[in-house]
Amino acid sequence: LVDFVSRNEIHDPHFTCSLSLDETELPMCWFLFQTFTAWCNSHLRKAGTQIENIEEDFRDGLKLMLLLEVISGERLAKPERGKMRVHKISNVNKALDFIASKGVKLVCIGAEEIVDGNAKMTLGMIWTIILRFAIQDISVEETSAKEGLLLWCQRKTAPYKNVNIQNFHISWKDGLGFCALIHRHRPELIDYGKLRKDDPMTNLNTAFDVAEKYLDIPKMLDAEDIINTLRPDEKAIMTYVSCYYHAFSGAQKAETAANRICKVLAVNQENEQLMEDYEKLASDLLEWIRRTIPWLENRTPENTMQAMQQKLEDFRDYRRLHKPPKVQEKCQLEINFNTLQTKLRLSNRPAFMPSEGKMVSDINNAWGGLEQAEKGYEEWLLNEIRRLERLDHLAEKFRQKAAIHESWTEGKEQMLQQKDYETASLSEIKALLKKHEAFESDLAAHQDRVEQIAAIAQELNELDYFDSPSVNSRCQRICDQWDALGALTQKRSEALERTEKLLETIDQLYLEYAKRAAPFNNWMEGAMEDLQDTFIVHTIEEIQGLSTAHEQFKATLPEADKERQAILGIHNEVSKIVQTYHVNMAGTNPYTTISPQEINGKWDKVRQLVPQRDQALIEEHARQQNNERLRKQFASLANVVGPWIQTKMEEIGRISIEMHGTLEDQLNHLRQYEKSIVNYKPKIDQLEGDHQLIQEALIFDNKHTNYTMEHIRVGWEQLLTTIARTINEIENQILTRDAKGISQDQMNEFRASFNHFDRDHSGKLGPEEFKACLISLGFDIANDAQGEAEFARIMSIVDPNRMGMVTFQAFIDFMSRETADTDTADQVMASFKVLAGDKNYILAEELRRELPPDQAEYCIARMAPYSGPDAVPGALDYMSFSTALYGESDL
Repeated sequence: LVDFVSRNEIHDPHFTCSLSLDETELPMCWFLFQTFTAWCNSHLRKAGTQIENIEEDFRDGLKLMLLLEVISGERLAKPERGKMRVHKISNVNKALDFIASKGVKLVCIGAEEIVDGNAKMTLGMIWTIILRFAIQDISVEETSAKEGLLLWCQRKTAPYKNVNIQNFHISWKDGLGFCALIHRHRPELIDYGKLRKDDPMTNLNTAFDVAEKYLDIPKMLDAEDIINTLRPDEKAIMTYVSCYYHAFSGAQKAETAANRICKVLAVNQENEQLMEDYEKLASDLLEWIRRTIPWLENRTPENTMQAMQQKLEDFRDYRRLHKPPKVQEKCQLEINFNTLQTKLRLSNRPAFMPSEGKMVSDINNAWGGLEQAEKGYEEWLLNEIRRLERLDHLAEKFRQKAAIHESWTEGKEQMLQQKDYETASLSEIKALLKKHEAFESDLAAHQDRVEQIAAIAQELNELDYFDSPSVNSRCQRICDQWDALGALTQKRSEALERTEKLLETIDQLYLEYAKRAAPFNNWMEGAMEDLQDTFIVHTIEEIQGLSTAHEQFKATLPEADKERQAILGIHNEVSKIVQTYHVNMAGTNPYTTISPQEINGKWDKVRQLVPQRDQALIEEHARQQNNERLRKQFASLANVVGPWIQTKMEEIGRISIEMHGTLEDQLNHLRQYEKSIVNYKPKIDQLEGDHQLIQEALIFDNKHTNYTMEHIRVGWEQLLTTIARTINEIENQILTRDAKGISQDQMNEFRASFNHFDRDHSGKLGPEEFKACLISLGFDIANDAQGEAEFARIMSIVDPNRMGMVTFQAFIDFMSRETADTDTADQVMASFKVLAGDKNYILAEELRRELPPDQAEYCIARMAPYSGPDAVPGALDYMSFSTALYGESDL
């Protein structure tokens, strides 16, 4: 029989059992009779019967059919109850037909041999039943029945000393293997530490007695037979060990179910914490943006340069101290969101939908509004500073010109209103007429100054000067006075012309003096005004232009001095004539009020102002040279930092699409890149310091570089965000690979295919590129209506927002779902059903017994009460709970 069963060992469900052997090949082995009888009785006992002799008790076929019904759980055809041979043969044939229906081909086994009590045939048939119904379904890691049972024994006994299960014969002779299996699953039944390898009789009897008493496994083997046999029968040992496997398989299923539920609940708890963290961080960031934007949108102007400089300093503090931490928070928020979505996809959970107004896009929109307000605020600050600087200059210029004009017009109205011509002599009348003509000339010369004063006042109004009311009042007084002077001048001129016919004497010398002295005096006043005029320049070229103009002015001084000497010569000639001819001129020139002393005084004033102007120009030239140095200092560093940032952005882009090594290698490479980028921060800080010096010096342009500090800041923030986002994408790919069981070669193949069709290196594929990529990976997408429908279904998965583009992360997620297996709601529901003992509900004490305390309480708090017809007090609905874990839920 041993040789027979060795040659007919079953590995395939559709095996063939042949018994065409000689009688001499099947010795009657009491060992097998005892084992097979005990095995049959262990099952027949459930039906309330048993057998004493295999070949005799199975001859009528009734107990054989009953045995098959018990072990298969199925009903056989109705047996024949008669005592005739034909009835027995019919019953045995029904049993053999049922065995054949289970995929077993029986060769040379007939009902007649069983009815006749042929021991060889009967033992062969019983072994066939044991193989098919007790051992064949045992499978561990896709091995055969025998190998699966052996592997199960090895794993369960691995932690025990002196136990080395390699086969189903001599490895079990010392009895420790049986004791180890019992102790592994029921440690309270055997004190394994007291067992000795040199006492196999005690070990075997202990295992057999405990198994029969507590595990309901009958004594199929005899300890003395095993010890006294050089090589115990392999099939008998396999039959007995298979009873251990079936006895403990229920506990193993409960353990597996509990582990699955623990894993699912742990993932769910971690995801809920990530969702809460995201909501809090998003709320804090949005609240900060909400509080900051109104401050940046405040355009209330200040009246003084000092106040505007303080606003600019406050803005610098915001840029340097308050904004950088928020940039980090925004970047971390995006990383947390991407990580959470990846974990949800990997655990087959629905995507996380943040609260209304807290999507990443909402935060990006709010951040964009913040940066727009920030840019507008900075431009407004600089424009306001320029405006106030211009206003201060114009206000000072207005005051100077107004003071000069008011000084000139002082007493002019009284002079024009005099009636001195009524009592004057002819010569005096003629003198008054000439004097009036000179005054008209002087009045015309001052017309330009009055127009300049009005123009400056108009510009101050247009620039919204804070003291515009006083400027307008003063300008109006000057204009009204000027109109009055014009009217009085016209009136006096008409009066003198009426009297002119009575006056004939004209003093040509005084007239010539007056005509030449007036413009010269006006030129000196203009020169003094120009020499005292303040100036604003922003470049070396502008100050050089002012210096050149000043040098040209100084070159005209010798000619002006000659004109002064000529005018003074006229006055000296008049004095000589008066002294010579004793003319009564009352000591003054009747045609002008400009005296030689006044001309000399103004001339001396001009000579004093020239060196002062020289010194002012020299100082301004030095300031502009320092400004140029600051421009070049900033430009030299900016022209290095700007291209460096652009180069790093391009290198990161190449790293993210190229495949060099494993994902871990790419991640390490990117982290080294990130470290080198962070180490570059001191140069950015140095550039910020240079930029602050430029702003403090009120430098508004720089011809030495095309980079502004705003460009550098935006590029730096984009670089930090890009490296962080790229690292996060690689981490998510690793997470996807590990969770889905994707090999590195598969990941490289996916990346290579994606990069091949991503011809513009944008990191995204269009629909046609994505379709070609899928075909290259073996997807069968036909060019017909069915193929288009299948492709539309795939696009709805990888592009749910219908953007017309497929990202690499979406592509990896799709390929992961196509190539890996994940937990489902049905699997979790089946696990709960195992813990509940096949009930449609589960009790709180069952959850606390099978799950860790925190996860048991987590389930109890969230499971709804069970309301089915078989409900009991305290019953919980694990089905709706399992469904909610993978659907829309508040869990």
